[in-house]
Amino acid sequence: MKEPSEVPSQAQATGLQQLVDRDRDHNCGGFGVHHVCVKVDAVAHLPTRFGDFQIVAFWNNRDNKEHIALVHGDVIGAADVPTRLHSECLTGDALGSLRCDCRDQLETALRALASMERGILLYLRQEGRGIGLVNKVRAYALQEAGLDTVDANRALGFRDDERDYAVAAHMLQSLGVRSIQLMTNNPDKIRQLEQHGITVSGRLPHVMASNEHNRFYLQTKAARSGHFIDIDEGARLPRQGDPVVVAGDREDDAEG
Repeated sequence: MKEPSEVPSQAQATGLQQLVDRDRDHNCGGFGVHHVCVKVDAVAHLPTRFGDFQIVAFWNNRDNKEHIALVHGDVIGAADVPTRLHSECLTGDALGSLRCDCRDQLETALRALASMERGILLYLRQEGRGIGLVNKVRAYALQEAGLDTVDANRALGFRDDERDYAVAAHMLQSLGVRSIQLMTNNPDKIRQLEQHGITVSGRLPHVMASNEHNRFYLQTKAARSGHFIDIDEGARLPRQGDPVVVAGDREDDAEG
């Protein structure tokens, strides 16, 4: 006989598994200018050091990159689902680089989501703000020569940030969430998701402490990319664990 605590997890897995059957022949007009179409391809249980999740693998028709969602609790049909969009960072997530705050953001988000009734983390294969791993290393070299993150990307012929969240919007729609509370400091994530029809009912601040190696990187995020980070300890902005900031209440917001 199964333990009572196992029953909700099994029910949630069954619900997500049904999405695989639903999407088997899925083919829609897609999201965004590139008409990105995704479908749920596989679901499995993923116990982690941060908590218990279901891992949901998505296929997409644009670049064949294998984006995934880590789902905790029952999210299908739910509103105000705490959600984190995390862009892949091999150097930070896997190798522990101190040049960015990516690993801290990933681990903090997973730990927080696992402690809640429900939550989603989308792990998006958009290395280096969408410029790829080799170009990110090239950008590192330019930063060592004195450029900041923005100017290094531009010097390589890229925009400040090449990420496109149309794929994330479709993934959230495929998971059947009604609205989300987005765990981010980056206003562009909110703007793009809303542009693609996702209801962002609030923002959960996601500010990490700086270190001597990433302080200038975080300052650049705040000063040049408009991220909601008070790295210079000016007027205090909301931090991790603070109350939800309603998405439409921009004057209370002073980035991820």
